[in-house]
Amino acid sequence: MKAFKAPKTSLGNLDAEAAAILITAAADIALIIDEHGVIRDVAFNSEDLAAEMEGEESWLGQPWLDTVAEDSRPKVEAMLKDVADRALPRWRHINQGAGGGGSVPILFSTVRVGEGGRVVAFGRDLRPLSVLQQRLVEAQQSIDRDYARLRHAETRYRMLFQLWTEPVLILDAATLGVLEANRAADQLFGRGKKGAPRVFLDIFGERARDRIQVMLAGMRATGRAEDVPALLQEDGREVLVSATPFRQENASLVLVRLTYPQGEAGAVVLPRAKSKMLRLVESVPDAFVVTEQDGRIVTANAAFIEMAQLGAEEQAVGQPLERWLGQPGVEMEVLTANLRQRGPVRLFATTLRGEYGATVDVEISAVTVMNGSGPCFGFAIRDIGTRVTAPGRTVGRTPRSVEQLTELIGQVPLKELVREATDVIERLCIEAALELTGDNRASAAEMLGLSRQSLYVKLRRYGLGDLPAENGEMG
Repeated sequence: MKAFKAPKTSLGNLDAEAAAILITAAADIALIIDEHGVIRDVAFNSEDLAAEMEGEESWLGQPWLDTVAEDSRPKVEAMLKDVADRALPRWRHINQGAGGGGSVPILFSTVRVGEGGRVVAFGRDLRPLSVLQQRLVEAQQSIDRDYARLRHAETRYRMLFQLWTEPVLILDAATLGVLEANRAADQLFGRGKKGAPRVFLDIFGERARDRIQVMLAGMRATGRAEDVPALLQEDGREVLVSATPFRQENASLVLVRLTYPQGEAGAVVLPRAKSKMLRLVESVPDAFVVTEQDGRIVTANAAFIEMAQLGAEEQAVGQPLERWLGQPGVEMEVLTANLRQRGPVRLFATTLRGEYGATVDVEISAVTVMNGSGPCFGFAIRDIGTRVTAPGRTVGRTPRSVEQLTELIGQVPLKELVREATDVIERLCIEAALELTGDNRASAAEMLGLSRQSLYVKLRRYGLGDLPAENGEMG
């Protein structure tokens, strides 16, 4: 702080009234504090601040510490200590209590006056500065949000740019140098060294370059260009060259897209290993089907076409898979629900019906695959009805007995049906016991809880008496 050089001469005999006017004019709020830290008088230079500080008369006779917010009390104590020690005054941010239990930010500085220990606290209203700071914070947040939106939008467009299957390039309109290229376009420059300057016309044959230059010259003159067919230098494939001019940061750029003719094999270039896998899937004896989320078939291999008794894949495309699968409206609902909720499905047993009534027992494994337009479902369907089983001791197993029993429904009373079902179960249990014990009748009888005599009776009853007898036993 630098004081007046000759205050007595320059200010003259300054009385209390004049001093009060000067103090009030020098600050937005001024407090007169005695040697005990008690507020004795208050003055405002701002009507707005005075209205905000309603109830300031209650400060009179109160310690200054009791009129400020809790977090500002240490600062007030430090200011009163500094002024008592006659240290140089410092400005401190104090949250002065206001009406309604709130507070107002005030920048205070204390000055000791006279010999009686009186202190004048000069305060500057920080509300305009707080408003500006709040606006600055809000502006910064708005800028951050806008920047985040732009960054996310740029990320999305760059992903689309790179994942686009056709070559797309951004050129300098003046030099035709390649500024950006997606992955499909990068493959066309594969012969060049990495990092070397790339020129757009280098990917075309000699004859095509002149036509493309004429097309680009017309585009610069008129702002539009007709598509031009051209042959690629590397493999001689034909492409259709489309160009669109645009400006960015006062620079003239050209967006070029190379379109392969409809049905061109090179339109989507897959790695050799992936191509082999697709040919394998097409040729394997198990059926493979890809469907949309609603279960409609997108593509199917030859094995599925044969299982479904169709003539060509076109007959299956666009049709719901449940048309051939299990019970309509049941199996497909279960499969898709499990795919959405739990992930891949394995060994789901059901049946597949052909167009002409043939039914095949199948096992299905399914998985969800993300596609460009959303998820799709892949199904691997294996025929398990024609599996070769190990030769068994008996031919008449469960399916035949159950079928014979089912045929009796409606033809015999329920009482006889129950007796027949009991006989079927009893026979199956005896067969299983003999199989488990290696045709040892004594062990089989013990396992079933029967005497050997009872077991022999049942064997003869069910026609199983011709089973080989254990050594030392009577047949």
